Amino acid sequence: MMNFTNRIRAGEVLICDGAMGTQLIEQGLAAGECPESWCITHADVVREIAASYVSAGADIIETNSFGGNLHKLGAYGLADKLEEFNRAAAALAKKAMGSKGYVAGSVGPTGLFVQGEGGRIAASELYDSFARQAVALAEGGADAICIETMWSVREAEQAIRAAKESTSLPVICTFTFNVGAKGYRTAVGVTPERAALAALEFGADVVGANCGNGLEQMIEITKLIRGAAPKSPILIQSNAGLPVFENGKTLYKQSPDFMASRVAELIAAGANIVGGCCGTTPAHIAAIHAAACEFKSR
Repeated sequence: MMNFTNRIRAGEVLICDGAMGTQLIEQGLAAGECPESWCITHADVVREIAASYVSAGADIIETNSFGGNLHKLGAYGLADKLEEFNRAAAALAKKAMGSKGYVAGSVGPTGLFVQGEGGRIAASELYDSFARQAVALAEGGADAICIETMWSVREAEQAIRAAKESTSLPVICTFTFNVGAKGYRTAVGVTPERAALAALEFGADVVGANCGNGLEQMIEITKLIRGAAPKSPILIQSNAGLPVFENGKTLYKQSPDFMASRVAELIAAGANIVGGCCGTTPAHIAAIHAAACEFKSR
């Protein structure tokens, strides 16, 4: 099967999956429970969620390993399970996908602020954790590493370099932006343009944005990234709208039909891979897939 980055360069628009965390919560993941542990304790549930996205038309699905680093697993007392959880996460996704598409190993941030950005830990101290995670995901069968929801280019550098130097897999790196008086910025003030250029400099093969925004805001962010990186593949995974808190629950209210109605604009803005983040479901991905197919047939 052709490498997905080559398919993008050949003009294809690929579809990525939607949320994992909110789907696990729907299936009974309790507050304070480690999501990655479900790759062992509830393997069938994790695999079925992945399979539902494949059935919805996803060309790329991500692993249930977003918090599978030493620092986040350590908060649960599970740091010694890093390799086991990440290998299992990739193997489950690979079984669900089969030969239909690609598995991207999800690598999220450590949750730590590094030196120079309000924290005490040196960014270089994060390298080992990211390297171990990337290797375990590759061993489990991942076809790419997806470093996502980043806010720090310093941390992103360590994650990208660790993945590139420890595996032979293509690397995706996406950041999360919020809008303010000065436009779109990460939590430590990084613009979409700077984030994209930095990630490419560090060796990322695909750049983009995920989480934090609904699809309409992602159209604006995509234009900024495309302006700074005219030749790079771009991955965009938006939430199903901004979260609202009602009756003790966090809800995401953008419907599959609404998200699908903006897909053509997102692709026209420069997105090459389109998927979903928090609150999106297989129904959202199916609608996005149908809209992308309609755009390509024009």
